[in-house]
Amino acid sequence: QVRLVESGGGSVQPGGSLRLSCAASGDSVSTYSMCWFRQAPGQGGEAFVAIDSDGTPSYSDAVKGRFTISQDYAKNAWYLQMNSLQPEDSAMYYCASSRYVGGWNVPGTYDYWGQGTQVTVSS
Repeated sequence: QVRLVESGGGSVQPGGSLRLSCAASGDSVSTYSMCWFRQAPGQGGEAFVAIDSDGTPSYSDAVKGRFTISQDYAKNAWYLQMNSLQPEDSAMYYCASSRYVGGWNVPGTYDYWGQGTQVTVSS
C-alpha cells in the first residue's frame, strides 16, 4: 500500500509561482507512474500533468510551458514547479500514482491518491 502526501500549496498572486511536492511512503515508487489532478469548486477533475517511471512527462495544453514535473526517487517523491500562475489555476491539487497506467489522464487508472493541497491564485 502506497501513501501519498501533497504539500506546497498556498495563495499567490497572478504571475506567481509555487512548488508542489508529492511524497510517497509504503513502497519504492521508482517503478510507478504519477499524475497531478486538480479540481476547482463546482467543476470536474482535470488531469494536467503526469510522469512515467522512465521520467517521460505528459502535459495538458493548459499548463504546457508553465508547469514542470520532476521526480526524485532517492526521496521517493515527485515535484511540480508551477510558474506564471493564473486565477484559473486555482483548485485543489491531488497527486495519484500507480504501477500500471492505462492512460495518463484517466483517474480510474491510478490506485493511490493523496488528500490534496489547495492552490489559490488571486490578486
